[in-house]
Amino acid sequence: MKTVAIFGGTFDPIHFGHLRTALELKQNLELDEMRLVPCHVPAHRAKPHYSAIDRLRMVELAVAPEPELSCDPREIQREGVSYMADTLATLRDELGDQVSLILVVGMDSFLSLPSWHEWEEIPQLAHIIVAARPGASGPTQGIMERFLHAREATDIAELKASGFGRVLVQRMTPLAISSTHIRALIQQKLSPRYLLPESVWDYMERNLH
Repeated sequence: MKTVAIFGGTFDPIHFGHLRTALELKQNLELDEMRLVPCHVPAHRAKPHYSAIDRLRMVELAVAPEPELSCDPREIQREGVSYMADTLATLRDELGDQVSLILVVGMDSFLSLPSWHEWEEIPQLAHIIVAARPGASGPTQGIMERFLHAREATDIAELKASGFGRVLVQRMTPLAISSTHIRALIQQKLSPRYLLPESVWDYMERNLH
């Protein structure tokens, strides 16, 4: 099956930590597509610092030089709170049943899935790849331990063999960069250069500060 992976986030702003994670997953797991999906209105965190349109433009600029990554604007274009179950449903309608649709999340997000809107619909629409730090502990009890035990895959081949429903925990060493730190540097009138793409920083300098 063709594999289409979705990596969502506020990207407030996007930085090399996001981009490197997305590219490593795309290449190491030999996925056909890796789409970054900036969130319009997040359901589980404070309102983003930068506007939806600015964050979308920064993601577009960040992925423009890299043919293995793309930007999907559907959540920015949709009114209201951005619910991942809705996003995956629209993708499934567009792509059909013969595509392996994959949602990429971090371990913290995976553990919080039961708090997501219509979260039980997600494994009916897509697989999940959990990008986990080395040594990060997964669920050891409760609903998510049972969820992972029932659905855990041992390798990417299991996700490529079907359209949805499995969970693959992929150990990675993410770059220690955060959007919060970048915004703090800017607030202190310090440069965040080399933490995010030059094109994104140029955009921020021209349009946001």
